[in-house]
Amino acid sequence: MFRKGLAAFILTTLLSWTAMAQDARTVISNASKALGAENLATIEFSGSGEDFALGQAPNPSAPWPRFINKTYTRTIDFNVPASRMSRIRMQGENPPRGGGLQPVIGEQTQNQVIVVNANTPWAQQLEIWMTPYGFLKAAATNNATVKEQTINRRKYNVVSFTGQNKAPVSAYINEQNLIDRVETRIDNPMLGDMLFEAVYSEYKDFGGVKFPTRILQRQGGYPVLQLTVTDVKPNAPANIQAPQGGAGGGAPAAATSEKLADGIYLILGGYASIAIDFKDYIVVLEGPQSEARASAIIAEAKRLIPNKPIRYVVNTHHHFDHSSGLPTFVAEGATIVTHQINKPYFERIFSAPRTIAPDKMSQSKRKPKFETVNDKKVLTDGNHIVEIHHLRGSGHNDGFLVAYLPKQKILFEADGYNPPPQPNAPAPNPASPYTLNLLENIERLKLDVDRIIAVHAPADNRRIGMAEVMRMAGKGN
Repeated sequence: MFRKGLAAFILTTLLSWTAMAQDARTVISNASKALGAENLATIEFSGSGEDFALGQAPNPSAPWPRFINKTYTRTIDFNVPASRMSRIRMQGENPPRGGGLQPVIGEQTQNQVIVVNANTPWAQQLEIWMTPYGFLKAAATNNATVKEQTINRRKYNVVSFTGQNKAPVSAYINEQNLIDRVETRIDNPMLGDMLFEAVYSEYKDFGGVKFPTRILQRQGGYPVLQLTVTDVKPNAPANIQAPQGGAGGGAPAAATSEKLADGIYLILGGYASIAIDFKDYIVVLEGPQSEARASAIIAEAKRLIPNKPIRYVVNTHHHFDHSSGLPTFVAEGATIVTHQINKPYFERIFSAPRTIAPDKMSQSKRKPKFETVNDKKVLTDGNHIVEIHHLRGSGHNDGFLVAYLPKQKILFEADGYNPPPQPNAPAPNPASPYTLNLLENIERLKLDVDRIIAVHAPADNRRIGMAEVMRMAGKGN
């Protein structure tokens, strides 16, 4: 009796799995027919709109800063698979607010080529697979499942498959068999398992293919792309070639160091940091870029200053490229020194799930510790002195901090002045408002600066003095 019951259970389960698979195939087939995607090998779409710089907001409560896309064209070859994007981009925030290499002077051409191979990051591949047509092709070959769901009284078939990062990729297919939304989660060093969603609306027929004329992509809760599509070319010639030199990437550069003064070391090999030998511990200025970069900074700091813990890491501002190493310092047991507006934000996002790519912080189970700065804070052991000042009135970031070493007359700053590769580069016209603001604050604070250490250090690691900054601000020869 038991064996018969077990056999019946197994048969019922297999039949339900088969029915589910058939249902998913039917839903995918119906959507492919409705969209005209069945014989679609390539597609090119163009229009105009806006893009937004992820993680570069002027404060933790603001959306990502906006840039105007005067033109935008993307070509996708689903068979290679490959994607090529080209756009003409202009300043969208006036006056400039936030990061993302603002301000853009005039028109800026940007190109991106993705030719998928075994080493292509999944987040890049999603530019292909999160389009309605790419999703259907990927779902058809990745054991997709389907379930019914009602949202705001609208019925959807939600088709899902598992992405390469083990997170589900799901499309919401409406009663007209059109895809309203595709969503998934990708790893982000600041936000953890970050929601990535693409919303499609106002479909029109272009040569037998129904294509959305409105595209909205969101990451981290805010838009990263908004497009109005005006032209679509199904099965247009693609001929997408991988860029010369391959996809790049690879292992991060090794950390190198330079002694600035007794017990004070500049750490290079990526975004610059400074390690300072206090009596009983180490202070690190800036925890940038990534876990790999932060780990390299920590290792180099401990090599230079052995047998002491890192007690503090000073954060210049919350932009992701300057903060993505902070979770690694949390795992190390360091206290984050940051502007007071950042603390609630960091506490919230550092507690977000990090299951896609567990980092050292989540593995350590350590909770972040903070000491905050309003206008000024001083760290000292009686010998070394680090003054941390708030840059008032900066459009780049509302919680912008610099570190000043008064004995050595060294100013450590990020994004107030980003040195050009060559010392004799022509000054920008107009001058960056962020550089002008840096100079205004140096004057206001009456800082006697002999050398500026920029987090975005130039490759030649030249000595940067006030004369260079003044000239690039249009205030000197």
